Formats: sequence, structure tokens, C-alpha cells
Amino acid sequence: MTHKHEIVLYWSEVDGAFVAEVPRLPGCMAHGDTQEAALDSVNQAMDLWIDTAREFGDPVPEPAGKRLMPA
Repeated sequence: MTHKHEIVLYWSEVDGAFVAEVPRLPGCMAHGDTQEAALDSVNQAMDLWIDTAREFGDPVPEPAGKRLMPA
């Protein structure tokens, strides 16, 4: 499934891998040896996050639909 949620992708020295996080889906993140692998994994993680939220009747946040602003 293609999602429209924002993804933050960065290199983690601690993990020795690229990390992809989905800020609108708390705890939804994945990693990979390459940027492409991290993005593929986080798309799978989003599927699971959303499926699990729906299964338990929890709300699924809508995509923000705008550019993320640095804190």
C-alpha cells in the first residue's frame, strides 16, 4: 500500500543504519542498510501500524499534508 504520511529518513551512527520514522504514527519506524531498504521497511511498518490500530479501534491519524518544520 502507498501511504501519504511524512517520513523522516536519517543515518544513525549508533545503529549503523539508515532509520526511517513516521512522526504522525507514534513508534512507527524502521531501519535498513540503504535508504531504499529503510523506506521499504517503513512502508511495511506503516501497513502493520495502521492495521493494528484499526483492529483495536484506535484512531489512525490523517497525513499532515504539509511540509514538516524543524523543531
